[in-house]
Amino acid sequence: MNKHEPAGRKLDLRNGRVELSHGSGGRAMARLIGEIFHAAFDNEWLAAGNDQAAFDIPAGRMAMTTDGYVVSPLFFPGGDIGKLAVHGTINDIAMAGARPLHMSASFIIEEGFPLAELKLIAESMGEASRAAGVAIVTGDTKVVERGKADGVFISTSCVGIIPAGLTLSGDRARPGDVVLLSGSIGDHGVAVMSKRENLSFDTQVLSDTAALHELVAAMVETAGGAIRLMRDPTRGGVAATLNEIAHQSRVGVRIDEKAIPVAPQVAAACELLGLDPLHVANEGKLLAVVTCEAADALLAAMRAHPLGAQAARIGEIVADEHCFVQMTTAFGGGRIIDWLSGEQLPRIC
Repeated sequence: MNKHEPAGRKLDLRNGRVELSHGSGGRAMARLIGEIFHAAFDNEWLAAGNDQAAFDIPAGRMAMTTDGYVVSPLFFPGGDIGKLAVHGTINDIAMAGARPLHMSASFIIEEGFPLAELKLIAESMGEASRAAGVAIVTGDTKVVERGKADGVFISTSCVGIIPAGLTLSGDRARPGDVVLLSGSIGDHGVAVMSKRENLSFDTQVLSDTAALHELVAAMVETAGGAIRLMRDPTRGGVAATLNEIAHQSRVGVRIDEKAIPVAPQVAAACELLGLDPLHVANEGKLLAVVTCEAADALLAAMRAHPLGAQAARIGEIVADEHCFVQMTTAFGGGRIIDWLSGEQLPRIC
């Protein structure tokens, strides 16, 4: 986003649509960037109008992540693709225990996309980034022919700083460790699916999309090196994330179904749709594997934060050469929680 807005006719932000000229590098593109993206993301780095952002960083190890967002529909109960892009990217940095610093954002926009909707998405991103204290400092815009995209796709990157002495990694889980979950699961996936399929419930299901870095900071301050790893269970849900951890660390995981928080309306929706909440995507929850000695103190710290109020101890790490994830069911039986076979909910984030 390196073009200064030129003088001349303003965009029709009420009824106008994206045209191929808005990606041509000329006057129309400069207006699109200036009137929509610069206005929404306004900060000193974007105002400089360069092809990159230069900034000072504090001492420490850096963390970096990149992600892409193709969710359908673009707007859903509790959020939209813009808010999701900011929160999801910040959370990937936070799972390293890092403090996110700055973000970049790249847009691929389909010809004919309504400027009013693009403005709403950009404003949502700007609000989310300011609320999180993580500025969007550089980016890019491309326009493709009608039918070559589905409205708008967003790619983001983020850099952050990891506190000295902290190392969180998926291969650090050990038998005897405890598995903590920050709150109820399945909200995001069900919210998106309900909008996609025009489903309505007695109680509306809202996406849980949220930036988790402040919760993570409180956890790191409380437990520090006693935290083995953290993950946000997005695509594939809690089931996929636990299987990833088990295979990375070459251990088994045992969880208790009764300990896993699921909102009643989400449970009802999953039953109606034939979905397992353990496989449904989340965008504002985290899993943490911690030493047994630190688990109670860390759980209390999580519950003291608004985004961890429903935090629960859901299981433990065990020795298992087969790396199985096993669950004790609410009826006292047991079952293997395996990876998904195929795509349960496509275009969910």
